[in-house]
Amino acid sequence: MNIQIFGTKKSANTRKAERWFKERGIRFQSVDLKEKGLSKGEFQSVCQAVGGLDALIDPDAHDRDLLALIRYIAPEDRFQKVFENQGVLRQPVVRNGRQATAGYRPEVWKEWE
Repeated sequence: MNIQIFGTKKSANTRKAERWFKERGIRFQSVDLKEKGLSKGEFQSVCQAVGGLDALIDPDAHDRDLLALIRYIAPEDRFQKVFENQGVLRQPVVRNGRQATAGYRPEVWKEWE
């Protein structure tokens, strides 16, 4: 397995995900979204793996104005706006090769073992 966990240090779900993998002895790479976000290729791959852009967006993100803008801009501009503002992603984003999840999803991660 090649696990990557994308999130922020302040995210409780990111910390829970890291703890979940540590408890099972599964090695992972932790990437802070504030320092280094997903590349465009990674972002597209994760978007496809989780079922689309809407599954990646956290409806409870702190930046309400940005969420409203993303909701109401033209569909063809949404991808780029979310890519540029990865703080609105549901955390953590966990990748295992071409598989990915958004949010705390241990029921899916068990199937990866």
